[in-house]
Amino acid sequence: MLYPLIWMLAASVRPQTEIFQSGSIIPSAIDFSSYVRGWFGLRISFGTFFWNSFVIATLSIVGNLIACSLAAFAFARLDFAGRRFWFALMLGTLMLPYHVTLIPQYVLFLNLGWVNTILPLVVPKFLAADAFFIFLMVQFFRGIPRELDEAAMMDGCGPWRIYWKIMLPLSMPVLATAAIFTFIWTWDDFFGPLIYLNDMRSYTVQLGLRSFVDSSAQSDWGGLFAMSTLSLVPVFFFFLFFQRLLIEGIATTGMKR
Repeated sequence: MLYPLIWMLAASVRPQTEIFQSGSIIPSAIDFSSYVRGWFGLRISFGTFFWNSFVIATLSIVGNLIACSLAAFAFARLDFAGRRFWFALMLGTLMLPYHVTLIPQYVLFLNLGWVNTILPLVVPKFLAADAFFIFLMVQFFRGIPRELDEAAMMDGCGPWRIYWKIMLPLSMPVLATAAIFTFIWTWDDFFGPLIYLNDMRSYTVQLGLRSFVDSSAQSDWGGLFAMSTLSLVPVFFFFLFFQRLLIEGIATTGMKR
């Protein structure tokens, strides 16, 4: 399973002429020029693509954590008309393929003038559009004893203070889980940016990697493998730093604490 990754790392330091000559993971010579070509070889520095991906991923994390936790708190703790119906409807959206809603969403964002901006990739995150994270947080919130809410209400706390002072501090594992998955899915997303981003200055890392392969000219495979290797570094370290919270968040979801 690790062989393709190791081969890609080895190919990123091979001379350009030797990349496809052997399947060995041991290069005959070490050449780091592919990293220089990959970083500066396109019309725009690859650092711009990294920055665009970081901005979109960061805003997506903030939006998902705020909006999905608020929606999950309402479903798990508040009594309102039609709660079961709306929760079932929300879960039903998990069965809708992304391609079913793609055209209506594109038409909507086109009429709003948001195409070729990051808004179609970010704004839905602030509107609790990811039902998976809402469901995940609802199951976690239900495992928090309601006695804490009742004690807070006796002390004069309303729903907002209960959410901010009690639920969020106790929900760090599931929030970290949502943040990690959001970062990985947003960072690796190719289809969304491909649909909405047309200007090369707004490209993400995934679109930047595609730019190395040109069917009408010579492709820079060395630069592609070098930048592909660098693109894995943020995901690896993000997962490494939050691994404990990720495992704890998944393990305790839906369980009594």
